[in-house]
Amino acid sequence: MSVLKTVRIEAQMTDSFKVAADIRGHQMTIDQPAAGGGTDLGPTPLEMFLFSLGGCIATIGRIAAKQQKIELRHFAVSVEGDYDPAALLGRETESRAGFQTLRVTAEIDADLSSAQKQAFLDEVCDRCPLHDNIKLASEVVHTLAE
Repeated sequence: MSVLKTVRIEAQMTDSFKVAADIRGHQMTIDQPAAGGGTDLGPTPLEMFLFSLGGCIATIGRIAAKQQKIELRHFAVSVEGDYDPAALLGRETESRAGFQTLRVTAEIDADLSSAQKQAFLDEVCDRCPLHDNIKLASEVVHTLAE
């Protein structure tokens, strides 16, 4: 049996809607656009979530390509999602707060046929932890700090 590894971040609300984190020495900022009351100093949490998914797929793509000795000349991932903002604003809606649908599109430049590229992408998405978390709904536990 494999040993589980824990990944941890701490985020802190600062000015207005700005949320800051120091992640392994990397200063990260999440914010809202000025039109939404923020200072637009970083992507929104939803944009960062989509970036995380795309970044994870791209990273696993690089790992899989190296393992399979595929020369991956270009691998671009586009992620978009649809959500109903009424839920996060606390308004009456029948929609849930999260994304209703996520669409991942990949551009792959490698010496592979279209069918092989699709099989490669399918394998990469199956191996991607974030894709797995979204697809299979991980348990989320939230508590107050003591």
